[in-house]
Amino acid sequence: MKQAPEHILNLIEPVVEGLGYECVGVEYNPHPQHGMLRIYIDGPDGILLEDCSKVSHQVSGVLDVEDPIEGNYHLEISSPGEDRPFFKLSQFERFTGSTVAINLFQAIEKRRKITGVIIGVEADNVVIEEGEKQYRIPFQAMSKARLVPEYLIKKGGRSGK
Repeated sequence: MKQAPEHILNLIEPVVEGLGYECVGVEYNPHPQHGMLRIYIDGPDGILLEDCSKVSHQVSGVLDVEDPIEGNYHLEISSPGEDRPFFKLSQFERFTGSTVAINLFQAIEKRRKITGVIIGVEADNVVIEEGEKQYRIPFQAMSKARLVPEYLIKKGGRSGK
């Protein structure tokens, strides 16, 4: 996953949670001129633009004081959306029974992309069922994982093939 380094997470998560939101995850893509720090937030009633602005204002203040990132970067606050990204094993547990699309760093059984239903989490593995086949995917082997929205499943989109 493109999770931000731990020292950045340790600064951001308490601020977001202190404002009453869930910190779904934090992506950090370093670049000398166009770095990107994207924070996904969620709340019980969803997220509005005002929520993103409130979090942006508070997080910006902390980042300005602590200055944990060298160089220029763009700060973006976003809701996770219906195709929410997964950053933690607990998110797979929370969405057991849902369909997820997973990209892998290295192929498992000659597959770099697997889309299937989350059966559960066993230790550091996510168990996915695609058709009649089950995969035990190590969390560390995942480069990206996203929930597949129900409307795409009903239309037959996002197959694992």
